[in-house]
Amino acid sequence: MAKPKIIIFGDPRRRYATEAMKIFVDFARDKAEILADCFRGSCPIETLKQADFAVVFGGDGTILSAARELCEASVPVIGVNVGKLGFLAEFAPGELQKLFDRIISDSSLIEKRMILDCRVRSKGKETFSSTAINDVVIAAGAPFSMIELKMSVQGQPLASCIGDGVIISTPTGSTAYSLSAGGPILSANLSAIVITPMCPHSLSFRPIVIDADSVVEILAVRVNAGTMITLDGQLSKKLSADDVVSVRRHSCSFEVVNNPLRTQWDTLAGKLNWAGKPKYNTGDSERKTPTTI
Repeated sequence: MAKPKIIIFGDPRRRYATEAMKIFVDFARDKAEILADCFRGSCPIETLKQADFAVVFGGDGTILSAARELCEASVPVIGVNVGKLGFLAEFAPGELQKLFDRIISDSSLIEKRMILDCRVRSKGKETFSSTAINDVVIAAGAPFSMIELKMSVQGQPLASCIGDGVIISTPTGSTAYSLSAGGPILSANLSAIVITPMCPHSLSFRPIVIDADSVVEILAVRVNAGTMITLDGQLSKKLSADDVVSVRRHSCSFEVVNNPLRTQWDTLAGKLNWAGKPKYNTGDSERKTPTTI
């Protein structure tokens, strides 16, 4: 079996990232071919396309940043958690070494997840475009008055959202900002788009899930001076009145290598305490049958 070609990504600002990367390089010296070290910056697309896997050391933010580069090259991401939560980082450093032979040989561990293509038009001219792995967020910003966004799906009017903004998320992003705003949890391998309003000025405006091939357009009717559109919490652009935001499914995918030792639902329960049991009374605090004298 030929040695897999690997590219390394990471965040050197993370306390343990550099150390974990060096340990892995020593471990993989005879098991893989390290094509490039993108630890401190971007790598050319020509180099990325030669890789079989990308090993990313960091937290979820590091993985999101690397994934936007890797999606065009269709390189599966092996996420190694040296951050805090590590929801997208499937492997602990020790697990990466323990499971390495299976990771590089078992294609069933690779899962393709949809990503979003986002574009902004100002006065008919495109002024911004990028991809989002998790979500596209339009947030009110300073001076924090309510904003008004008019939304349509496939050219059909959907609703006017008056409030703090809106979150358009992928299934992968459904457990991120959208979840905190009251959105639903979607299985990460689904093809769908979640629209979650943020603090809407309406009791009846609830999150909805639409077909992944739908095109969502958002017209900025009334905004604040600080209103921004932000992708994955990392890329931002100021939004002005009458700007139009278009969000659709991107033609490429985010390919992630899943950890065979745990499922998405294990991760939800372990990282976010999802579906935790109620705290029942036990022992001496339980109700006892009264005794008579």
